[in-house]
Amino acid sequence: MMLDGKRKSIEPMAARLEDGDEQCLQQFVNQSPWSAEAVRERLARRMSAEIAPEAWVIDDTGFPKFGRMSVGVARQYCGALGKVGNCQVGVSISAVTPQASCPIDWRLFLPAVWDDDPRREACRVPDDAHHVPKWKLALEMIDELIAWGIEPAPVLGDAAYGDVTELRVGLEERGIDYVLDVKGATSALPEAATPQQPDWSGRGRPPAPRYRRPFSTLADLALAAGEQARVEVTWREGTRGPMTSRFVAVRVRPANVKLRHADPGGELPVRWLLAEWPHGKDAPTDFWLSNLPADTPIEDLVCLAKLRWRVEQDYRELKDALGLDHFEGRSWPGWQHHVTLVSVAHGFLTLERLFEIARELQQLLACWQGTCPTCRRRLPPDTAYLRRPP
Repeated sequence: MMLDGKRKSIEPMAARLEDGDEQCLQQFVNQSPWSAEAVRERLARRMSAEIAPEAWVIDDTGFPKFGRMSVGVARQYCGALGKVGNCQVGVSISAVTPQASCPIDWRLFLPAVWDDDPRREACRVPDDAHHVPKWKLALEMIDELIAWGIEPAPVLGDAAYGDVTELRVGLEERGIDYVLDVKGATSALPEAATPQQPDWSGRGRPPAPRYRRPFSTLADLALAAGEQARVEVTWREGTRGPMTSRFVAVRVRPANVKLRHADPGGELPVRWLLAEWPHGKDAPTDFWLSNLPADTPIEDLVCLAKLRWRVEQDYRELKDALGLDHFEGRSWPGWQHHVTLVSVAHGFLTLERLFEIARELQQLLACWQGTCPTCRRRLPPDTAYLRRPP
């Protein structure tokens, strides 16, 4: 997969090998009984130890298909196509830092039509594999990673996951922090809002306390914070210089129907609302909800919210360089093996890049300390503060 060559399906990969044994490669990926889960466990442990992730990013990606016999294929939204099309969809969790990232677990999303489809037998779909919403697949992977002994990191995800109340509640029940994209129309109340006791008519059961309507939205609450609440934050260095924007961080009470019904009469929990309010805009444009502690600096919220860009970069490398979406097999085991092998290849390349950075830092440190055998350069006395470990 790491060799030169545009196409990374079985036939062209075998042709690039010295023995050219296509049949053996085909059997290794599609028929061999080796456990993809066991390999992903070792990959997750190794990469988590090496890169010490600052976050786990949940996301999904589409694999366009022309036929209908590949496992999990259906007409559904495909991000690679930017529209509804014939495709498979894989859900992933990536371990992420600003410097490195790698997918460490996968699930194949099965549309509901596959629950009793005759194609299941031909594709060797396990009996216990059925349609599960993507957010539930994400929670399954989180539970699996924790069972492997990996310490959970704050979870990030786009609005397709952040707007799912059950996902946020599931993360909170597991004691996991999150910073999730949400839509501005999400229902919410100010932090100061409290349940009010309605008047009792004297007949029947007295009504439980409840919040007064109408409820606000996240967009309204961010706008109401006003210009004085906007803070300019730089979250990383981009190719064209520092990436900077203005942000508002306020404490709010998300008020989705499911949250209100979960504890009738109780107080809604207080969460962070982070909103990006770019220069030249009359209102905020992007929104995140987070359960991080109340004393979390806005800079930390922004850095985590913006860390999801690494996964988009990874998907490009996984597809363009390593052939993530080049698999032409049809079976469930083949798909699991393929995405696992691609992830291992990506992990290897990630570690090579990190080791190269470490070597360059050691060389630079040696130059600063005057111990480099090549340049023997010494720093002047007024730059002694630079003589510290990288």
